[in-house]
Amino acid sequence: MREARSLDSLVRARLKRWPQRPPGLGKPNERNTWLRGRPTDDLGACQPFLKLPGSERLRTLPDGLWLNFGGTPAEPFVDIFAIEACGSLQNLLDKRSRFAPSTHSLLAVCPVPWLLAPIAPGETRLRWQATGVLRYAPAVPLVLPVRDIRVMYGLKSSHYEGFARWQIPHAHEFFVPMDVLTAENGDQDPALQTLVSRASASANFLPAL
Repeated sequence: MREARSLDSLVRARLKRWPQRPPGLGKPNERNTWLRGRPTDDLGACQPFLKLPGSERLRTLPDGLWLNFGGTPAEPFVDIFAIEACGSLQNLLDKRSRFAPSTHSLLAVCPVPWLLAPIAPGETRLRWQATGVLRYAPAVPLVLPVRDIRVMYGLKSSHYEGFARWQIPHAHEFFVPMDVLTAENGDQDPALQTLVSRASASANFLPAL
């Protein structure tokens, strides 16, 4: 148990250094309203989370969560890129089930303190201003329907090798060895950036010439 907590802490510490937009994701001509929701440099536990409509207790708290806000103030939505570090196969099965395709809508909840805080330390622009879907500073949490989900799972080497050999990921799933997530400058890894670049709906379309 202690080893699992230590691994989770290390992964989150590394992910705090990742940029506001997932490395390798997004193109210059695409709308870029990405914000890192988890983990943040401030606010402690007051970070965005995922839940099902009507649920007050069951929440999904990914190790890493990036949100790309879209739509209009009248009809906003969010696309998400999540990262989950899985210390065991049972842990992997549990976390995969939370992101499995279903007929239920998934909601992203952005708490008021998170929205009112600067994008990053030293920045003057506040998160709610960067979303592009809020006209005024919020007084209540921003709850948005999730339009698109992409999830990257980090697995221990022995688990990763077996999974890559015998299993078939779903279209929204991506897998990496845990060492990639715990690396000092993992977000600068060209191979990781290439993998993340495919974690977008635009990757399913023929590029414009």
